[in-house]
Amino acid sequence: QVQLVESGGRLVQAGDSLTLSCAVSGQTFNRLSMAWFRQTPGKEREFVGATSRGGSRQYYGDAVKGRFIISRDTAKTTEYLQMIYLKPEDTAVYYCAAESRDVALYGTSWFTRPSFYTHWGQGTQVTVSS
Repeated sequence: QVQLVESGGRLVQAGDSLTLSCAVSGQTFNRLSMAWFRQTPGKEREFVGATSRGGSRQYYGDAVKGRFIISRDTAKTTEYLQMIYLKPEDTAVYYCAAESRDVALYGTSWFTRPSFYTHWGQGTQVTVSS
């Protein structure tokens, strides 16, 4: 059973940087596609970004492209979401997700949906003050 544990969320100011972590256990890390989503109250979960199995390809949502970077440390079996130039509209609960299918083999209309992913973390709150 894949287990995902996010950490790193906190209160920051606009313009600050922050890195979230997602520790993965229960399955060979390189056999998983990984993704980040975020959600605010009353809204649907929004795609932030994803990496293919092995981490060779990264994909980003339009709202974060150029400001957020996803990376992974295979030795630590941890996925990271590095966020720079944070804005108040980035305030949300951020979720890590994992899937055994390789996102590189699917179109964006598939893997940008929360339903594509089988495993989820509990979420970590990021609040950006203006």
